[in-house]
Amino acid sequence: MPTTETLERFIARVEQNAHIEAVQEFHTEDSSMQENQNIPRRGREAHVENERKVMARVQSLTSKCVRPVFVNGDRVVIRWIFEFQWQDGTSTHMEELAYQRWEGERIAEETFFYDPAQRVPKIRT
Repeated sequence: MPTTETLERFIARVEQNAHIEAVQEFHTEDSSMQENQNIPRRGREAHVENERKVMARVQSLTSKCVRPVFVNGDRVVIRWIFEFQWQDGTSTHMEELAYQRWEGERIAEETFFYDPAQRVPKIRT
């Protein structure tokens, strides 16, 4: 179960758009990460590589935790809002719920739930 301080540090890292660092600092080495019902990615290094690929396409990003954060033992639910401005001139607004299972102070499993239609970039005006 994460401490309140650890959870707040994790949220702060994501809101600073330090997504790669958040994965490195807060996920277990053998963690799993799943998007909706897709096959989970396994292993912290796979998560880091995925974040690098996404961030390489980003011109700017705003990441915001919508409170309250729900904690029940080792389970945590966080609502996120992300505003992506892509290098190709498009943008994406994403709202998702992250359902996490923590082992002590690190995330062992994380599943993201969101409407996949949000992933379609829109032309910026």
